[in-house]
Amino acid sequence: MAKSAEQEHPTKAFGWAATDTSGVLSPFKFSRRETGEKDVRFKVLYCGICHSDLHMAKNDWGMSTYPIVPGHEIVGIVTEVGSKVEKFKVGDRVGVGCMVGACHSCDSCDNDLENYCPKMIFTYGAPYHDGTTTYGGYSDVMVAEERYVVRIPDNLPLDAGAPLLCAGITVYSPLQHFGLTKPGMHVGVAGLGGLGHVAVKFAKGFGVKVTVISTSPSKKKEAIEHLGADYFLVSRDPDQMQAAMGTMDGIIDTVSAVHPLLPLIGLLKSQGKLVMVGGPNRPLELPVFPLLMGRKVVAGSCNGGMKETQEMIDFAGKHNITADVEVIPMDYVNTAMERLEKADVRYRFVIDIGNTLKSA
Repeated sequence: MAKSAEQEHPTKAFGWAATDTSGVLSPFKFSRRETGEKDVRFKVLYCGICHSDLHMAKNDWGMSTYPIVPGHEIVGIVTEVGSKVEKFKVGDRVGVGCMVGACHSCDSCDNDLENYCPKMIFTYGAPYHDGTTTYGGYSDVMVAEERYVVRIPDNLPLDAGAPLLCAGITVYSPLQHFGLTKPGMHVGVAGLGGLGHVAVKFAKGFGVKVTVISTSPSKKKEAIEHLGADYFLVSRDPDQMQAAMGTMDGIIDTVSAVHPLLPLIGLLKSQGKLVMVGGPNRPLELPVFPLLMGRKVVAGSCNGGMKETQEMIDFAGKHNITADVEVIPMDYVNTAMERLEKADVRYRFVIDIGNTLKSA
């Protein structure tokens, strides 16, 4: 088993955890498992803050078990590999995203869609194969089975690349699966936040025409001049929406608040696809008649399998796609969570674990 000199206490770990539904995080000591024969251990350098981290810390979805160490946009440097690891070596730049396990025997797993396995294991707050609870990336060290580790391209900065392991794959996968990647196509992106801004970048990377659909007219300059969108629609402007009806091949809907679907369905061409990747906490009203008359599709998508995640991060490296991030020290995390709840971030917080966790 190849080891680096710094890995003296392989089972000891340190991070920040929420211990109750207040969601407030504080320093927390725990253990990582020993590096198994198929495991990769790495020193965590950066971890993005996803909106789901906030929900899980506060048990908004009723599935949290405390203490909970959040974080599933985790990047760092390999410090140890198991004897049967084939793809990685000490010193490699790697990352772990939303999951760390699955059954490996169902149809989904057989088709490289571990993310849809009924026994998929989340990176944090879930029971692992050995009965322990998984802990995420707000910590100094990570251990994961080789299958769930991705290689980060050398030209991709680790801090701005980290959010791609959740936000990136969440928008890349539906663009690919629903055939919205052909140059000349017209794709809408509803919502311009952590997911939306990355969706614009990936869609432009594929060479499609992109329209950002937002309730905020103030985001027009940002969308077009900085992110590279071709057009901008204010969804609350009936004249703008009417003029764009029937013009889009597909829409990636990243909005996590309750919102009307009818205006978005109206923007689609016949046989167009509205793909939901945001997670509103209440059911949305779905008007059926407009779907029937245009053979339109409303679908959902949730991150992606490991093969596709590696493809996504390689595509990002090739096209220089990164998230727009605000890098913060570990001890700023609770303030960052408060700001995230108010959507006061452009567009993703990333914790500088490597330089600030110990000092915190």
